[in-house]
Amino acid sequence: MSKDAKIIVGISIGDLNGIGGEVILKALEDTQILDLCTPVIFGSARVLTINKRAIGSKAKFHGIESLEDILPKRINVLNLWKEQPNIEFGKQNKDLGKYAVLSLETATKALKENKIDVLVTAPIDKWNIQSEKFNFPGHTNYLAKELGGESLMLLVSDSLRVGLLTDHVPISEVTSHITPKLIRQKVKLMADSLLQDFGIRKPKIAVLGLNPHSGDRGVIGKEDDTIISPTLKTIREEENTLVYGPYAADSFFGSKVYAQFDGILACYHDQGLVAFKTMSFGTGVNFTAGLNRVRTSPDHGTAYDIAGKGIASSDSFLQAIFLAIDVYRNREEYKTISKNPLKVRGRRNLHKNNRKS
Repeated sequence: MSKDAKIIVGISIGDLNGIGGEVILKALEDTQILDLCTPVIFGSARVLTINKRAIGSKAKFHGIESLEDILPKRINVLNLWKEQPNIEFGKQNKDLGKYAVLSLETATKALKENKIDVLVTAPIDKWNIQSEKFNFPGHTNYLAKELGGESLMLLVSDSLRVGLLTDHVPISEVTSHITPKLIRQKVKLMADSLLQDFGIRKPKIAVLGLNPHSGDRGVIGKEDDTIISPTLKTIREEENTLVYGPYAADSFFGSKVYAQFDGILACYHDQGLVAFKTMSFGTGVNFTAGLNRVRTSPDHGTAYDIAGKGIASSDSFLQAIFLAIDVYRNREEYKTISKNPLKVRGRRNLHKNNRKS
């Protein structure tokens, strides 16, 4: 893809009773975004019309029946169903889950077939998407199965990149998951992502401790001393990766130690995400690193309590679109550099000499 080519951004519609439709429309209202990408929403023009009327949106979209009909400079809506679901904003409805799943599955298929370039997912309700055919706790787990590579849940903002050793795992099971193999796998995924997706040549990574105060030398748990610390030492020595820890999680963010690192790995979901969302809620992005395709989503859920009221912020969803585009372009550039590093280095030196002259 040339530098000026418009990236096709596929968007799954999410839970129909949540704020997904609202934040999608708000994010795309500014037509300047059409100079950057071509959006394709997988869902229903009729559903989006209901959202548009509810929130008074001025967004204009173009319904299509096939991905072959995508038009540039337009907000495209791929109609996946003809019936009109019973939409009641703010209500958890088991019957609506099938539409969210259909949107996600169709968008993922298009991503795998290179009919779209990146995928941005609107929030789903993890309860109402469950069925005999679809029994994943969330987007990340489903995409990890469907796409190549190994997944790392990575929350991204201007000042933070927080990944998780374990994500949607019950707290009672976290300790059994923290193994040297898992730590090595996730550290590598983060290091590779920071290099390829964010252009950081020698990333520095912090790992948070599992126990309070990182175990206080075994007084409050031994895992930090017997599993995490020696594994990180081995990674530093054998793989030349700049990874450090374990750091006591309770003071790590408040003391701003995080500012010294390019990426942070938390042991479990809330250990990392409570801090991240406290510092960046509404502007952060959930990025599934490690996969062979680019997927992002906003850092919030369905927000039933404000759905249909026109007050939901689209900032996080808009940032998710921007990050997906940036990561896609960074990966393309990394591929070019990896194929012919001498040619790219020579080109950069030429630019440098030209600036000096």
